[in-house]
This record gives sequence, C-alpha cells and structure tokens, in this order.
Amino acid sequence: MHGWIVYNGHLKSPKFLDYAKLIQEAAHQKGISMTIYPNHELLSTMSSEDMSIAGADTTEHPDFVLFGDKDILLARQLESMGIPVYNSADSIEACDHKGVMYQRLAQNQLPIPKTILGPKIFIKTDDLHLNHLLKEGEKLGYPLIIKEAYGSFGEQVYLVHTKEEMMKTLKSIHNRPFLLQQFVSASYGRDVRLNVVGDQVVASMLRYSEDDFRANVTTGGKMEPYSPSDAEEELAIRASKAIGTAFCGVDLLYDEDEQPVICEVNGNAQIRNIYECTGINVAEKMIEYVIEQQGKEGEKDT
Repeated sequence: MHGWIVYNGHLKSPKFLDYAKLIQEAAHQKGISMTIYPNHELLSTMSSEDMSIAGADTTEHPDFVLFGDKDILLARQLESMGIPVYNSADSIEACDHKGVMYQRLAQNQLPIPKTILGPKIFIKTDDLHLNHLLKEGEKLGYPLIIKEAYGSFGEQVYLVHTKEEMMKTLKSIHNRPFLLQQFVSASYGRDVRLNVVGDQVVASMLRYSEDDFRANVTTGGKMEPYSPSDAEEELAIRASKAIGTAFCGVDLLYDEDEQPVICEVNGNAQIRNIYECTGINVAEKMIEYVIEQQGKEGEKDT
C-alpha cells in the first residue's frame, strides 16, 4: 500500500510536519510507503467531466490519505475521487467548528458544559444586539467561558468574570463564530487527554497548569501519564463515535463530583507530547487501524 499524509504548509510551527513524520515512520515500519504533502501542493480542480488533484506529481492515486489538516474542501475532493480519507471530511469539519461539535455531542446525550451558541454576525459593528445573549449568558453564572468556534491549543478561549468583561470580549470577536459556555471551575487548570483510535483508548495523560485555567501544554501546562477508568474510556469512545472520527484526542474536565465532562474532541490531535509523556506512539496505532480498515475494504472488493 501507498498513502499520503497531508499537513498545512503555511503554519509555521514545526509540530505539524513533525506529526506527519511520526506517521510516515510508523508506516515505514509496517512496510507501507507514505508521501508527505503540504496542502498547498494539492490543488482541487474540477469541471463537469472530472474531479482531480493538480499541483504536485500526483498522477498515481494513493490507497488512502491520513489528513492532518483542516482543509475540509481538499479532504472532500479526495473523498469524491474515491480515496479513503482518515479522518473523514465530515468529522474534520465537526471538530473544526466547536458549535457543530457540541451540537453533535448533545444530540448523543453526552455530558458537556452547558453551552449557548452566539448568533451569526457577519460584520464588525458597534451596533450589536446582544441583550438576549447577555441575559442567557448570565444564567450560566460567572466566571464563564467564551470560545471562538475556530481555535486550537487552548487559544481563542477566554475566561470572563463580569458582564462588562463579557461585553468587552464580544465586541472584540463578534464577527467570528463564537459560543458561551459554563465554566467547570472544579477542573481549573486540569484536564485529561485520551487518544482514541477506532474502538480503543490507546494512550492517556493528565495535563495541569498552576497558573492558567487552561491545561494545554502549548499554553504552559505540564503532563504526566494517566490510567483512565473504564467509564472514562467508554465516554471518550462514545464521543469519537458521535463526531465520526477514526482517531482523535478527547479532553475531559471534571465537575464538583469528579464526574467527567467532555471539553472537546480534537480530530487532528497532536501526538508528540503524549508520546514523550507515556512512551506510547499513537502513530503506530493509527497505522494499524488504517491497515485493518483497508483490509476490510479489500475484502469487499473481492
């Protein structure tokens, strides 16, 4: 088999290419060749007669693509050409927009913080009509969380303590999709990341910060290996299924009764930190999953 790995070539952090190289090495150890492409080298082209990929030397289609980016239209283009994409374009889109993600989790009766989606506001304006949103937000209680729908690594997340702080933040971000969310104060600076591959939790770590409400390692959090309970593993797997991911990172918070609450499902979860923390190379599990899935597809074709 031969596959492609797609990452975003315009993001300057080396972690994105590192993610691709971890997968490429894991595939090589299984006898599978993988070509790494930045998304800007794979141009979706289409006409009434054809849908194809141009830009790079891509005359031969891969057997599958591991999609480490959020270029949803590119992922859809590959799928429309009959190429299996992991994760699917639909699940990438659901993870990419937090409003869509929480809707799907809620539809599956999974525990999430109470969430209010902000209204669609196309333009930056001083003429804001947010009285209803402010009143509903106050029912969540202060402090509360404001999240931009698009964001990663704990960024674009704001903890506000008063109505005035909330309005100040909304005036700054209102032309981008956003939501309000109950703050799970018992989990201040603490969460658990569980990496799910298929029907299994393959690695877990506790993340914590002593001086930030976010526990993300990128924002300065620390990490240590974690042994999840059966209930935590089941919840993470259910969350993955609700979103439709083949593999993901599920972040859990804990309420005042120490019951897990889903913070987020990350369809493009980075795997270097959890490798360094636990010694488990999630890339190997991902490749094993793809081999299994491709084998099943091959059986269907015979």
